[in-house]
Amino acid sequence: MRVLFLTTAHKYNDDRIFYHQATELVKRGFDVKICSLCSEFQGVIDKVEIESYSILHHSARQKTEIFLKVCNDYQPDSIICSEPIAIIAAHKFKKDKKISVIYDVTEWYPAMSMLQDHGFPLKIVHGIKFFLIQLYAGLLSTHFIFGEETKKFPLAYFFPFKKKMILPYYPDESFVSEGIKKLESNQITLCYTGALSEDKGIGNFFTAIEILRKRRPELNIKILIIGSARTETDKIYFDDQLKKLSVKAIEIRKPTSFEDFTKAFSDADICFDLREFNFENHHSLPIKLFYYMGAGKPIIYSSLKGIRKHMDVSDFGFLVDPKDSGSIADCIEKYIVDSRFYDLHATNARKEFIQKYNWKIISDSFINFIENSLPKS
Repeated sequence: MRVLFLTTAHKYNDDRIFYHQATELVKRGFDVKICSLCSEFQGVIDKVEIESYSILHHSARQKTEIFLKVCNDYQPDSIICSEPIAIIAAHKFKKDKKISVIYDVTEWYPAMSMLQDHGFPLKIVHGIKFFLIQLYAGLLSTHFIFGEETKKFPLAYFFPFKKKMILPYYPDESFVSEGIKKLESNQITLCYTGALSEDKGIGNFFTAIEILRKRRPELNIKILIIGSARTETDKIYFDDQLKKLSVKAIEIRKPTSFEDFTKAFSDADICFDLREFNFENHHSLPIKLFYYMGAGKPIIYSSLKGIRKHMDVSDFGFLVDPKDSGSIADCIEKYIVDSRFYDLHATNARKEFIQKYNWKIISDSFINFIENSLPKS
């Protein structure tokens, strides 16, 4: 059986698509191909065929034509799509075929970034347009995979009788390096990874650190940042926040490869994600959370609806109001004053990852879902 992945916005070597779903399908005897439209590559990697083009900014019609060509050449039995354009192309191919068209919903659609260049009232007009496109993609799909419970709206509610599953972003243990640390008595390393932007919380992170520094001037605070600014506006914002920061022991590393991600923050004592409360962020279950856990790092995260609905983090970290810098500093101090409490959370983070939140736990259900979606001969 042949399974084809179509995606416009994800790279062909995306961790979810390539390293988890495609790799697992190959292990189970499927022929697998990935077509992405945001990076250039043609070839075979680990028995997965790749046909990828860098045409992300081309027209929807051109993207659809590429997808259709790939479908006609490959003749898949099932197509897993990440975005509406991919769904529309897969449906055109499906018209005279008995195949499944699976919509793997991992991003909020429309994303805030799709509307940020429009002012009021155009923002509302485009928001409605994209919402209707999302419903249309749901109508054309035969099955749904949702990355998290909070991404089920609106498709699971408008199309309740279509087969669906929740497939979280749990990493394969082979990609996660354990990095449990012992806290030093007079030193702590605080880590932020990801986009260096206001909405993702880099400013909130710095503000909490400033409060901690004022409370504990004798403490040697080190900051580890792994990431980059996405836009020029983000870069200006980050540079401005950096100038205000009194802590000077800062190491900034460029984003690393997926395989080396947990190694890159092995020096960290606590990992943070203090993204702003907004509709899109609230409906997210951040992938990084599971890598932090797997590495054995206590976490301090914004109290997002997507996290609260999925899991209880109280055994290995804290959920906080990202704007309540005093409370965030309180959480850090709880670890500083009680190293045994820190050790417990670090050990629990790794243990929960191994027992509940790794790819091995959910891979069988993914394969069963794909197999059951295939046309019956």
